[in-house]
Amino acid sequence: MTSLELRKKFLEFFATKGHKVIPSASLVPANDPTVLFTTAGMHPLVPYLLGEEHHAGKRLASAQKCIRTGDIEEVGDDTHLTFFEML
Repeated sequence: MTSLELRKKFLEFFATKGHKVIPSASLVPANDPTVLFTTAGMHPLVPYLLGEEHHAGKRLASAQKCIRTGDIEEVGDDTHLTFFEML
């Protein structure tokens, strides 16, 4: 199974359960000056987790693109994460 197929199956599963599929937010958060990059799937959803209403409702699903740079010096080995999608 390819990553594209896996992402599609994940999102389709939640869509069949009544979740609204929302697109990945920007890798560079527009409204959060405290961070350089989106580092987790829940990062773009923080306002909604704190009570603000999302236009798509409460049951959401996404494949959020993320960047983590905590191990940037290790780029090139097989154990670090720099870019990934959080389902």
